[in-house]
Amino acid sequence: MHTLWLFLLTFRLFYVALTPADDVRKEVSQTLREHILAEAAWALDQKPVTVTAAVSPRSAGGPHDFYSEGDYWWPDSTNPAGPYVQRDGMTNPDNFVAHRQAMIRFSRIVGALASAYQLTGSAKYVRAVFRHLDAWFVDADTRMNPSLNYAQAIQGRATGRGIGIIDTIHLMEVAQGVRVMEKARAADKLILAATRHWFADYLHWLMTHPYGKEEMEAKNNHGTCWVMQVAAFARLTGNQELLRFCRERYRLILIPGQMASDGSFPLELRRTKPYGYSLFNLDAMAMICRILSDNTDNLWTWQTPDGRGIRKGIDYLYPYVADKSKWPLKPDVMYWNDWPVAHPFLVFGAAAFGQTDWLTTWKRLDHDPQVEEVLRNLPVRNPLIWL
Repeated sequence: MHTLWLFLLTFRLFYVALTPADDVRKEVSQTLREHILAEAAWALDQKPVTVTAAVSPRSAGGPHDFYSEGDYWWPDSTNPAGPYVQRDGMTNPDNFVAHRQAMIRFSRIVGALASAYQLTGSAKYVRAVFRHLDAWFVDADTRMNPSLNYAQAIQGRATGRGIGIIDTIHLMEVAQGVRVMEKARAADKLILAATRHWFADYLHWLMTHPYGKEEMEAKNNHGTCWVMQVAAFARLTGNQELLRFCRERYRLILIPGQMASDGSFPLELRRTKPYGYSLFNLDAMAMICRILSDNTDNLWTWQTPDGRGIRKGIDYLYPYVADKSKWPLKPDVMYWNDWPVAHPFLVFGAAAFGQTDWLTTWKRLDHDPQVEEVLRNLPVRNPLIWL
């Protein structure tokens, strides 16, 4: 009798200790292990490439300033020398994208090395990451200025715009990779401190510059991505005030202002790429819940009085990810065939709610997309470092 009681107690303790998040982490590790180690092997061989490696003659900034151009703006066929005109959803292939590509590459490198460190604990991955951190945030010759004054410029119209702040979503996995590695013995304390200082300076710019304030008030995925970024960077820098601010903005502004009663995002559905934008916005909403939820404040389970919340959003979009042929609207004008991929909302939603079907769908989707438009709108590609 005593032996049976002891067995049942041990089983109960073991059962209680295992959570959906534990199960998901194990599945993610097993699913991505080979890919992670291959990516990390590639990353170990990469030299740092920052914004100083390429300069656009159209940029109003200096060599240390990030520069990009509005994706959907084109020369006016009736006035080729005049201001550009907009074609919503149609990406101009002649835009300057070198800085964005360098930042995505930086994110890929740090995400891969941090993931491999999670799997193996090897110091070689830590040392490699800190070489890139030094180049981007510390070295006077190669560092990027902690501001975004010249992002998504439009020829003849603007030298930069608040809307360009969305470009730095690719620094999120850099920030999270630093958090994963910060206590490693091989971590360089001086570079670590300087990196935190860079992100603190960038947060100050995001909160005080007119572009930052403008982007914060955006009504669609841009407003979502502002909160997502600020939350990720505030967690790295330990800024509790901004973390509280982001939680309240999610509750009071993002969900009430963007989500319909059925869980859809009407502002995204009105665009020429409603499917891709809906996926993108839901990923960002899920990341906000992942970053900001803790034992005392769970955004995953929070909902408005009429039932709107992240669960409602996933329930709405998931059937069209599991079977895209059911999508009720017209196909996106570009990149329709490139979505969906292994979206963060599937894996982190599965961890939060124990939905094995979401995880199963995530496992069968593409974990290594190569299309640039997909990469641009998929800032979180290394789920292991977030679990």
